[in-house]
Amino acid sequence: MIYPDQENSQNMANLTMVTGFLLMDFSNIWELQVLHAMLFLLIYLMALLGNLLIFTLISLDEHLHSPMYFFLKNLSFLDFCLISTTVPKSIANSLSHSYFISLLECIVQLFLVIFFASSELFLLTMMSYDRYVAICQPLNYEVIMNKGACVKMAAASWLTGGLFGVLYTVSTFSLPFCSANEIHQFFCDVPSLLRISCSDTHIALHVTIGIGFSLGILCCISITISYGPIFSTVLKIPTPEGRSKAFSTCLPHLFVLTLFITTAAMSYLSPPLDTDSILDLLLSVFYIVLPPTLNPVIYRLRNKDVKTALKNFTPKTFP
Repeated sequence: MIYPDQENSQNMANLTMVTGFLLMDFSNIWELQVLHAMLFLLIYLMALLGNLLIFTLISLDEHLHSPMYFFLKNLSFLDFCLISTTVPKSIANSLSHSYFISLLECIVQLFLVIFFASSELFLLTMMSYDRYVAICQPLNYEVIMNKGACVKMAAASWLTGGLFGVLYTVSTFSLPFCSANEIHQFFCDVPSLLRISCSDTHIALHVTIGIGFSLGILCCISITISYGPIFSTVLKIPTPEGRSKAFSTCLPHLFVLTLFITTAAMSYLSPPLDTDSILDLLLSVFYIVLPPTLNPVIYRLRNKDVKTALKNFTPKTFP
């Protein structure tokens, strides 16, 4: 004889044995699916080539072996990894008309997205401090931003990102999932998985999100503290050329940082909805797809040193 409590427990156990999920399709029309795949492929190739170009230039050109470009090199690698975690899978899904992702693939994808995105946020924060020291304390720049300090700062960004990846992944997949396994997103992310969880108690995940939000606020405060003196110092530079050079290294960084933080915050802090929302899709594109694509373009077009290195590198490579 099975008692009601035992039956409910068995049913709950059956409900939580999820073997995979279905990612969102962009359209039921085949032509639009192909269009989406081609658009994402074009964006991915732009991000791939741009970030590999920046990474290669900084690695080969001795004039770019400075702290700022060391961080930019790390940023390019992070951007390449971040966009490679989600976009190729979405392209393959559209072309194959199969949107299934296994549980293991979803776990790995979520971990990598949080890992690379968190590492990028902390690295961008380190880059703002680097700009502060370079502009506001130029005489002490080489002493403060020595090679050992730069390596430690980059390593701290990567390790912190990995820690957040583990925390978010464990707290998310510790939740039970019901029979509805359709993720309203083109990749596995926390808000979409939270939406299809059949548990009303998300204490561990909310604590993790709270910790992440608190550290995000600290990063924003640190960036604000860095850029306040930066703009004050730059505006005091007497020559327009000097101000232009200083702004050319700061404004692209600030633009990318603002885009990344605001869209990611809106995506993760907005309450989960019961229906599909085009806003969720657009926000995820803004913080997952656009920054890795725009970073190489922005830094190459606004930075004279990178453009000079590209000119010097091109004839040697293509005589």
